[in-house]
Amino acid sequence: MRNDAWVWRAGEPGVLLLPSGRLIRGRGLRRPLDRTAPTPAYGVYLLGARPPRPPWESRWLRWPDFRLPSDRAQAHATLTEAWRRAADERVEIACAGGRGRTGTALACLAVLDGVPAGEAVDYVRRHYDRRAVETPWQRRYVRGFGGLTG
Repeated sequence: MRNDAWVWRAGEPGVLLLPSGRLIRGRGLRRPLDRTAPTPAYGVYLLGARPPRPPWESRWLRWPDFRLPSDRAQAHATLTEAWRRAADERVEIACAGGRGRTGTALACLAVLDGVPAGEAVDYVRRHYDRRAVETPWQRRYVRGFGGLTG
């Protein structure tokens, strides 16, 4: 059962509410972390090079800017784990700017949460950032995400 003291709050900056009620924070790492905001319990960092290790549990997913994950099976497994953990933990998904890669990953989480793959980008743009998912190949990746087996 979810302990609300350990999850994000809907309406907080960058927090995406999925249809199941899971809350996941998207963030751009270029912007400083708000010291008054709660820290994640688990973070997934989507960058071309390994980031510094944060003081919470995290995974790095090699994902160059404006591109797709380098290892799609690993990406599927990592995002599935993040979606599972978001049921009762503060999960953060982040890239440098917080829009392209982060938006793509959030759209994939929306697919895992039951949003039809063809609607997931629009869902994230409505509920997270209107400019999320920046490239045509990122949109195609989301549309195909539901069919990936990991």
